Amino acid sequence: MTHPLILSAQAAAELAFKPGQIERILEQITDWCLATGKNILVAIAIYVVGRMLINLIHKLMQRVFTRRDVDAGIQSFLRSFVGITLNILLIVSVVGALGINTTSFAALLASAGVAVGMALSGNLQNLAGGLIILLFKPYRVGDWIEAQGTAGTVKEIQIFHTILTTADNREVYVPNGALSSGVVTNYSRNATRRIEWTASVAYESDMAKVRRTLEAVLAADKRVLADPAPMVEMGAFADSAVQFTVRAWVKQEDYWDVHFATYQAIFDAFAREAIEFPFPQITINKKA
Repeated sequence: MTHPLILSAQAAAELAFKPGQIERILEQITDWCLATGKNILVAIAIYVVGRMLINLIHKLMQRVFTRRDVDAGIQSFLRSFVGITLNILLIVSVVGALGINTTSFAALLASAGVAVGMALSGNLQNLAGGLIILLFKPYRVGDWIEAQGTAGTVKEIQIFHTILTTADNREVYVPNGALSSGVVTNYSRNATRRIEWTASVAYESDMAKVRRTLEAVLAADKRVLADPAPMVEMGAFADSAVQFTVRAWVKQEDYWDVHFATYQAIFDAFAREAIEFPFPQITINKKA
């Protein structure tokens, strides 16, 4: 009977590397490292060149947009769309250069896209909303709009969102789907806007004098348009005052300046003409 130790020695001898086998394994590892390193270098080169080409395409697009005076909203939308598309193509090219089967990768990407699309179906509505906005142009870049409880200047119209800059310099991203299907108030579309003020005077005031004073205030401001003509009318009888409604038309860009300046002008004119501003009053009748 053969001793167990002898059997173990024979098994170890059979498992030992044969002459030249280590060299072949090292050659295979070296070849793999060289091939992988080559793929990595090619992938890096493709990425660097791809980024340069994407930047070049963006610059060429900007030149074409500027030369043809393309609407700023269409510019931002196309830049965003082309940027996303080119970056996806660049990623696929880099993955292919690394030796990964791009067919399988594309199938995986498509499957992932379907899953993400189902999970983010709202963004598809936003994409469609962005196309509707660019087609019908309810607003443009630079317009002051109010929608979805937010008011601000349109900074960009992107694929999924419109970026608004508020009066206190906040950036608000509003979904295009909500903007295309909801109510949007565009304050910049027309060249002129109407301003309305309310001036309250005491019941004892000379109403004809009040009217003349208010008309003179409007006439003194050259920013107030003559056509349509300003309007000064007695508007309401309040508890302690007679309220005059004052309306005037101005250019779009003069709206807020005239709005605030006229309040100051009315205050100064009433003080100068000794027209009394009313205060809340309560009359108490004492029975005998």
